[in-house]
Amino acid sequence: MAVNHYENFPVASVLLPASIRTDVVNLYRFARSADDIADEGDAPSSERLKALSRYRQALHTIGENPHLKSVGDASLDPIFVPLAATIIKHSLPLTPFSDLLSAFEQDITVKQYQSEESLNDYCRRSANPVGRLMLILFQKNDAISHDQSDAICTALQRINFLQDIAIDFEKDRIYLPKQSIEASGVTLAHFTQKRCDSAWCRLMEGQVQICRDLMQQGAPLGRRLRGRAAWEMRLIMLGGLRILEKIEAVDFDVFRHRPTLNKADWARLIWRSI
Repeated sequence: MAVNHYENFPVASVLLPASIRTDVVNLYRFARSADDIADEGDAPSSERLKALSRYRQALHTIGENPHLKSVGDASLDPIFVPLAATIIKHSLPLTPFSDLLSAFEQDITVKQYQSEESLNDYCRRSANPVGRLMLILFQKNDAISHDQSDAICTALQRINFLQDIAIDFEKDRIYLPKQSIEASGVTLAHFTQKRCDSAWCRLMEGQVQICRDLMQQGAPLGRRLRGRAAWEMRLIMLGGLRILEKIEAVDFDVFRHRPTLNKADWARLIWRSI
């Protein structure tokens, strides 16, 4: 079930245990709304940063009241009232939420990443915290699970970057490492002219392979989890891999063909995940 936005990957679907479904929605709304502050609308950068600063203050309020009996505190933004309940219920650490905010703040000021390492560091804060929070809800909060979840989340984030190259470029952002772009012979003209020649294909082939390798690193988590959580995890991973297949099917021309998952894809993925 997507909340307010179209998503390629299920959020709080019926596959998840009912006991945590509302909590997943609360986490999603926090991340989605903070991301929208950084990305949507025409507000100047200063106002966006101030809005995210208010989110930090709300987290601080929750952190200062770990035994809060009522989350209807007037000082909290309404979106934080149900989130506070989820944080308190599951004793969630606040660091992952802070990491997410740091990534969204970075979106406002950083328009391109120099290297694979710098892009992965962004993913470490923009995607991996969500996976780690989910592991706590799944009661699978160990070091091996952390590493495998991080690999999956980074892969999903980078797949989304490949999927949204054209959209991001319109926002003056390029989520492809500058070093990889230059090594492949791709120039700014490829983006402005939507040029999909051999150099572009070479760049995209390398980026797709990175995503597949990360998925392979994280794949054991889909077997280590149990029950509905395992099914959900396998379905999400298969969804990401299917997007990569669709990118390849259009010869990497993501400027004119934004790959998305349709009903036929989901039916196939559900069967595969079973």
